[in-house]
Amino acid sequence: MGAEHTRPLDQLRRDDEQLFGGKSTSLGELIASEIPVPPGFAVASAAFQAFLEDAGLIDRIERELSGLDPEDLEALAAASGAIGESVRAAPLSEAVRGEIASRYGELGAAVGDPEPPVAVRSSALGEDSAEATFAGQQETYLWVRGPESVCDAVRDCWASLYSPPAIAYRRKMGKAGQTPAMGVVVQLMVDAAVSGVMFTCNPVSGDPSSVAVNASWGLGLAVVGGEVTPDEYRVSKVTREVLHRTIGPKAVEYLPDPAGGGTVRADVAADRQQVACLDDEHLDALADLARGVERHFGCHQDIEWALARDGSLPSSLFVLQSRPVTTAPKQDPPRERRSAMSLVMGTFGAGGDAGEKS
Repeated sequence: MGAEHTRPLDQLRRDDEQLFGGKSTSLGELIASEIPVPPGFAVASAAFQAFLEDAGLIDRIERELSGLDPEDLEALAAASGAIGESVRAAPLSEAVRGEIASRYGELGAAVGDPEPPVAVRSSALGEDSAEATFAGQQETYLWVRGPESVCDAVRDCWASLYSPPAIAYRRKMGKAGQTPAMGVVVQLMVDAAVSGVMFTCNPVSGDPSSVAVNASWGLGLAVVGGEVTPDEYRVSKVTREVLHRTIGPKAVEYLPDPAGGGTVRADVAADRQQVACLDDEHLDALADLARGVERHFGCHQDIEWALARDGSLPSSLFVLQSRPVTTAPKQDPPRERRSAMSLVMGTFGAGGDAGEKS
């Protein structure tokens, strides 16, 4: 289609990282390796830069950030609010809006739905590097429907580059003078019965012989947002034995909003809260998936996954994103919510090696 600012995920490779961000390109790599990934497209960081220039926002943002003390939380919040308001009020160019709408239409045609639900995820350049991890600081929007809503969600992802935690972290990392760059991923939604995160090693000890899995009911917001105590498992890569199993009190879940777009937070029925959301067959399939992702990238991976409601294995399992397992930064940035890494390290660090096998 002669597109300048978008590209299908299955056409992205590692060499495209500086154009589209690591999240987008890692998904392209996984698709090429026949790992199950929901189809979609990526918006290039150049679209964000063009948006700032077209809207005349570059000087405005520089003025708001000039001399800002990352320890002054009140000033940080005021600058973030002013920048975010300006970004969200500015229109996308017709060229970028048209490309996004066209790609979204192609997704809809592929699944027979003119307005399919999609996830719109930030893919900031450098967010998954070994030197700095921005994971959890930019936004994801789930169950977005319609081309206008998708365009709005893309712009909201761009605005999240200027959240108070993201601004403070860049300044502490010595990147205050650099204009941040962001690509965006748009993927078909997985209507998840269960979702979570897994590591292709023990995230606390680094033991490479097992896969660490956290899981809960519904969409992944409750897990990565720290709103539930998820089920916790460790599975041997060699024997597939379940080495550790702890069932968490999963009191809430996120579901598609029956009224249309977006999600709703729902209470989990009391008789489901203490029920394991994964059985041994699911865990075996997840261990297979983890090994495939690790084999492709050649290093330990931090993976977000979803199990679709149809329940058939392995076709119901999908990788939503994957990043290298990196060591935590020496100085933790301020966060609005904990990252998947800190959540899993917290649960496994608290007792991951102490539980009895089952």
